[in-house]
Amino acid sequence: MKRAVLELAKVTMRFGGLVAIEDLSFDLEEGALMGLIGPNGAGKTTAFNVVTGVYAPSEGQLRLLGAELSGPKHQRALAGVARTFQNIRLFKELSVLDNVKIACHMRRGAGFWDAIVGTRRAREEARRQLDQAARLLEVLGLSGVHDAVASSLPYGAQRRLEIARALATEPKLLLLDEPTAGMNPHETRQAEDLIFRIRDLGMAVLVIEHDMRFIFNLCDRVLC
Repeated sequence: MKRAVLELAKVTMRFGGLVAIEDLSFDLEEGALMGLIGPNGAGKTTAFNVVTGVYAPSEGQLRLLGAELSGPKHQRALAGVARTFQNIRLFKELSVLDNVKIACHMRRGAGFWDAIVGTRRAREEARRQLDQAARLLEVLGLSGVHDAVASSLPYGAQRRLEIARALATEPKLLLLDEPTAGMNPHETRQAEDLIFRIRDLGMAVLVIEHDMRFIFNLCDRVLC
């Protein structure tokens, strides 16, 4: 029996008198692909923001792999939560490789002084991070553009790069906020194949999307 990666129990998010989410409850198991749909303003991105620590819920509980999910954004990321955004948020003037290497640093073992002094531990870790970033770029079809500036990539490739950066944090749960927004049909099919491959690694994936054909082809379950 697969274990629940994410559990929401009666989660409510209020902004003053506005109730953005009310009594939202669901479980997401490892290796599951779940869609979250609804009209603009329905609270989909707010739900992502609650899970990732942008907002603390007004009521309700969140659990990740059976443990309470709380604290600020960086603690959620360390716990195993990663996300992408509706509007791409890359380090646009850095190279493709550096965008992914930055995310690899989150799991570093070497400390500040290791980096300053240039210890063997720091050098070995730098090599591991480089290898990890290169592998992810190969998986996402970006191995030929390591040195390209991120902003120079076509739109669909920038989307894939953002996913590669999220995967570099080694998450247990991946949240994708409109991953095919602005894509043409060919790029959308590529994104679908990519998300299937991510799911097949055993990761739990939660997707917001307005393209109904895409979401129903992709997901095991859809929450409206």
